[in-house]
Amino acid sequence: MIPLQHRRAWIFDLDGTLTQPVHNFLHIRQELGIDPADDILATIAAQPEHKRQDMTERLDKLEHYYAAQAKPAPGVLILLEHLADLGCEMGILTRNTRAIAIESLAAIGAKDFFKDELVLGRDEAHPKPDAQGIALLLNHWQRQPEEAVMVGDFRYDLESGRAAGTYTVHVDDSDRHWPDLTDLRVPTLHELAHHLKNVS
Repeated sequence: MIPLQHRRAWIFDLDGTLTQPVHNFLHIRQELGIDPADDILATIAAQPEHKRQDMTERLDKLEHYYAAQAKPAPGVLILLEHLADLGCEMGILTRNTRAIAIESLAAIGAKDFFKDELVLGRDEAHPKPDAQGIALLLNHWQRQPEEAVMVGDFRYDLESGRAAGTYTVHVDDSDRHWPDLTDLRVPTLHELAHHLKNVS
C-alpha cells in the first residue's frame, strides 16, 4: 500500500469537511416535507417530474442560503497549501451543485485550489455514496485508486472511497465512528496537515 503522504490525488467532500458545519439538514427536510430518516436527494429523485422540479428548486435556494454562510474548517488552508506545495491533484466531490460548491469555496478562501471542472456536484456524477465521481476524477488525472485519498466527515464520503478503492480519511471531532470504512480518523484538517508534515 502506498503511504498516505505519498498519495498525490486528493478528493474532498465540501460541507462539514472543508467548511464548518452550517447545514441544518433537519430544517432542510422540514422545508421540503421529507421524513427526517430519509435521504434528501434520493427522495427528490423518486418524485414525479413536476414535484421533483419544484423540490429541486427549493433545495437550491436553501443551499445557496447556507453557502453564503460558509466558514473555513480549522486548518483547511494550511492543508490545501501543503498539498499544493507537494504538487497534488485536488478535486471536490459534493452532493451539492457545482455552482453552490464553488460559491462555498470562494466564501472560505479556497476557490483557487480547485479548477471548476474538478468540482463535481450532483449534476456531474451520481451522488455519494456512489463512487462514480471518484472514478471520473481519477480518470481525468490518469491516476489509480491506490494513489488517491477520499476525505470527508460522513459515512457517504467514506463509503464512496471504499467502493472506489481509495484511502479514506474521516474528519470528525464528534462521537461518530465508522471504523470499517476509515483508514485514518482525525478531529480536524489541521491535525491532518500536521500528520502529513510530520511523516513527509
